[in-house]
Amino acid sequence: MKKYQDFATRAIHSDEGHKNELGALRTPIYQSSTFVFDNVQQGANRFAGEEEGYIYTRLGNPTQADLEKQIADLEGGEAAIATASGMAATSAAVLQFLSAGDHLIASDTLYGCTHSFFEEMLPRWNIEVSFVDMTDLNNVRKAAQNSTKVIFAETPANPTLDLVDIAELAKISDDISSRLIIDNTFMTPYLQRPLEMGADIVIHSATKYIGGHGDTIAGLIIGSEEDIIEIRESTIKDIGGIIAPFNAFLLLRGIKTLCIRMDRICKNTRKVAEYLNAHPRVIEVYYPGLTSHPQHELAKRQMEDFGGIIAFELEGGFTAGRNLMNEVELCVLAVSLGDVDTLIQHPASMTHYVVPEEERLEAGITDSLVRISVGLESVDDIIADLDQALEACH
Repeated sequence: MKKYQDFATRAIHSDEGHKNELGALRTPIYQSSTFVFDNVQQGANRFAGEEEGYIYTRLGNPTQADLEKQIADLEGGEAAIATASGMAATSAAVLQFLSAGDHLIASDTLYGCTHSFFEEMLPRWNIEVSFVDMTDLNNVRKAAQNSTKVIFAETPANPTLDLVDIAELAKISDDISSRLIIDNTFMTPYLQRPLEMGADIVIHSATKYIGGHGDTIAGLIIGSEEDIIEIRESTIKDIGGIIAPFNAFLLLRGIKTLCIRMDRICKNTRKVAEYLNAHPRVIEVYYPGLTSHPQHELAKRQMEDFGGIIAFELEGGFTAGRNLMNEVELCVLAVSLGDVDTLIQHPASMTHYVVPEEERLEAGITDSLVRISVGLESVDDIIADLDQALEACH
């Protein structure tokens, strides 16, 4: 839907949920596993792709379809697929474009399960993976091979907040005829749109900011119509990581408030980052919105705002990081991110415990690193809680 140009308006109106047979304001939840044909010929036509319509929810569902149209519009893509989880989105997108003997280049700082999928599972299918520091794109050029079919990056990276220059990486990807896949979970299409910068495919763990309320697991894949059709008819259809209709409905609900939530979260996060940056027990703060961040200028160029995630290092190593977790009261000790609540976790012992220690440290995920996903609470209360926790674990 291109009638409205403003993102906030499109986030509320572009699903057009009221255009259904009963005129319901919101997209109905079509909680049905299968769909009825008028006659045998209609069924045959739909299976042959000669007639539009629904067959079986693993192949598509009306609630899901409304979500896919809306997220494709917001990301600036031609089409989209909603999946059962962020990892279902990652695996479906990556596997579609890789075969035995191919090569993938990935950023060396990734969500822990993405890293383990690349490092442990892809080699089982004789797919080679190179992890490189993409803050220096010369590393990508050096790693490229004739067999490189996919380049995969998170930006900002989880959990170090390292950035990748998407536009420059897209040029490299084009030069070697590979597909560039960007995980845009931390930013959402409201704050960053990689397709506009040359990426081929964007993925989200929609569990996070898109859903926004900590009550659903889902993923999204956005790209060209040709690529999305290929993914839908192969790694989605045959492996089956499909979204449930109710979860698609929850994401449609979450998108309605995405702009206002992200505006409040970004405002809160800037203040929390400034507080931590001035605290004597904090060694380093990683947040692209700080002028001290080495990639602050890149952040201003490719992001609308700086997001809701902060990573910081404490004096005292692994023990200090874990002690802080046990002292917070308002901040919720939980993995995930993008919730209305402020969530805090210790990557070395939680989300990135699966990453071998040597690789984890090389990627900048130190023993004392703490990650905060700032929520919608009063920022004064968030800071007060962190202040008492830092004092208590001194």
